[in-house]
Amino acid sequence: MNVRQRWAGISGSLRKDSFNTWLLHAVKKLLPEGVVMDIISIAGIPLYNADLDLPATKERPAAVTIFRQALAQTDGIVIASPEYNYSIPGGLKNAIDWASRGEDSPLLRKPVALLGATPGMWGTVRMQQAFHPVFQFLNMQPVYKPEVLIAQAKDKFDVEGNLKDEKAKEIIRKKLLALKDLTERYQHEKNNH
Repeated sequence: MNVRQRWAGISGSLRKDSFNTWLLHAVKKLLPEGVVMDIISIAGIPLYNADLDLPATKERPAAVTIFRQALAQTDGIVIASPEYNYSIPGGLKNAIDWASRGEDSPLLRKPVALLGATPGMWGTVRMQQAFHPVFQFLNMQPVYKPEVLIAQAKDKFDVEGNLKDEKAKEIIRKKLLALKDLTERYQHEKNNH
């Protein structure tokens, strides 16, 4: 396969068998041609502390440096996350906060697609809305349509964690194609300036 784009996949859940980690594995199987994606863990990232964040000397905790470097080497990001208390899970927000710091932030202007799966009925609507100001501040380029809001997730995956809902797969494919197109446009603009 001729790889033209490299994406990072981030799960907002730290749980080993979380619906959102399963969702990222489904995304890997549905990627458009020419795209590869690595799933990056946020599990070892410490709580954000400005005393540990020294961008001038680029001194940061090792897990943070690894996470930032992995993001810097990607063309786009796919985030699959649950919704905690009507918002972004603390571990994911913490990882985003670490990655957002400094003028060398690997998130600045990065194309991003947001997905979510939940056992409940609302399909992570509020978590996805809570991300809007974060994307706005970082001037990220989110793919808003189509929305991937997987409600009642326990019925959408089999016991091995495979997504079995064909309608959801089709919506995910459309979202990923939109991210690929947006990323291509961004790459073209960047290369011509």
